[in-house]
Amino acid sequence: MSKAWGGRFSQATDPRVERFTESISFDARLAAVDIRGSQAHARMLAQVGLITASEAEQLCRALDEIAGEIGRGELPFDTALEDIHMHVETALIARLGDVGRKLHTGRSRNDQVATDLKLYVRDAIDLLDGLLHDLQVAFVERSTDDLDVILPGYTHLQRAQPVMAPHYWLCYCEKLARDRERLADCRRRVNVSPLGAAALAGTSLPIDRFLTAELLGFSHPAANSLDVSSDRDFLIEFCSALAQIAAHLATWAEEWILWCTTEFGFLKLPDAYTTGSSIMPQKRNPDVLELIRGKAARVLTSPARLLTLVKGLPLAYNRDLQEDKLAVFDALDTTVACLELAPAVVLGATLQRERIAARLEEGFLDATVLMEYLIGRGVPMRTGHETVGKLVRLCETRGCRLGDLSLSELQTACPAIEAGVAGVLGVANAVRALTSFGSGGAGAVRQQLDQWRQRLNLAPLA
Repeated sequence: MSKAWGGRFSQATDPRVERFTESISFDARLAAVDIRGSQAHARMLAQVGLITASEAEQLCRALDEIAGEIGRGELPFDTALEDIHMHVETALIARLGDVGRKLHTGRSRNDQVATDLKLYVRDAIDLLDGLLHDLQVAFVERSTDDLDVILPGYTHLQRAQPVMAPHYWLCYCEKLARDRERLADCRRRVNVSPLGAAALAGTSLPIDRFLTAELLGFSHPAANSLDVSSDRDFLIEFCSALAQIAAHLATWAEEWILWCTTEFGFLKLPDAYTTGSSIMPQKRNPDVLELIRGKAARVLTSPARLLTLVKGLPLAYNRDLQEDKLAVFDALDTTVACLELAPAVVLGATLQRERIAARLEEGFLDATVLMEYLIGRGVPMRTGHETVGKLVRLCETRGCRLGDLSLSELQTACPAIEAGVAGVLGVANAVRALTSFGSGGAGAVRQQLDQWRQRLNLAPLA
């Protein structure tokens, strides 16, 4: 088949140009959505009388056959045909002749590729939402087993206050929930049909864009053909959502990498998700987590790559936009690969309970609750803060804990302190005292865990 655009050219395309301009090496993955879009277009053409119902059925059957051949790897790809759209059309014409040549009536590759990308991204969002849900379930399920474990919470990577271990796990559920909300919001803007915008100006033919939108599950057709043929906002927004997911995964990976060190000793990963050293026989390296952290860089750069691509492009379509798929596909593949592994890592990791408990009283994790005890006794907050700071300094000079100070020593620092202060000193008492909504205390965490199990359609706790 000659080039789809070859009629006005007198010279053959230089083979180097064919290699330089091809996209079949990466857009072949759009085959399934390209065929879905073409079948909807064929049915619409028949509905408005531009082709017959019989021709539409021939086209749809042949497109199903071509989809099967592509899926089985039986359709050879040729850079001379540039992209997946021309491969499908060429195969169609080889089967149906002039009937195949009618399929492109009332559309351009410009609106065709935009439609394919929107269908592809819409499917990808649905896939990602399921994977994020699975990771949330993993964090919630392991929370049930860790309800009796207290961990230090940190600011500035310094021990700050105690929290129940599930407070950490549910923290990531909240982040992942926002990721899912961003994707759902993005999906609304993705779900607008470009099909029928043609090259940029629409068509004089009596097509029905509302019908193709309905057949493809779009909410409505785009209202401006010039805009939608050039629009890649939805890809930038999609990759921005992926970047946020990657940032959350990298934060989780970094934290657990630290927790697996001898210095922290909080966590042990299963052998299936660690590797060894080629020279040091004792090593257990958290390579999966390190690669999740590392691969985030590829995803985080994708929005900037796309923004740079579209910056200053004149309306409407420009061939520069062929490069958009590389950024999107890489960001998506990387995010999916990370999310597919993450639930197993979450569920397989083991908290080193004895080691955590052995050092839990270090770092004066009960200092803030002691200050709040003073506030409850009528002491101004800033005065209480200064008082507890002096008590901490005293303990540091003695090498002891706040709970080791005698009642008389505490009362010397602040006469408002009474014998009941023992009920807030020590990590277990301090975490028990945390009762505000959304806090890391046992009661608040149990409440949030119950709510999360309900939100994820999991059986309630016994």
